[in-house]
Amino acid sequence: MVETVIGCKWSLTVLQLVVLGVNRPGEMERSIEGLSAKVLNDCLRRLVEFNVLDKQSYPEMPPRVEYTLTEFGNKFRKVIDALDDLESDFEGAKAGPRGDKHSAQASTSQNGSLGADDA
Repeated sequence: MVETVIGCKWSLTVLQLVVLGVNRPGEMERSIEGLSAKVLNDCLRRLVEFNVLDKQSYPEMPPRVEYTLTEFGNKFRKVIDALDDLESDFEGAKAGPRGDKHSAQASTSQNGSLGADDA
């Protein structure tokens, strides 16, 4: 399931739009350059199929459809957010000093984690 949802180029972008309150397909299509109506509809259908989004249709003319996160969708979003945080931590670790054991111990001592003097 995760592979299918994440494998779609637009799924995470669409999910982010819904989180930001953009919940109608027309708004989504206008918000994302290069996203066609067909691809958007396929993406939305898949997110509904996997219970990430809920589709609400209103009996109006013209018809109105809105998408909201389900309870599962909120949990799924938290996992994606945690992966984003992990990626940021990884990028920060890559940018930091390499192989300098003493500076790593000093920084962890200052952060309140166990350092050489705390053990």
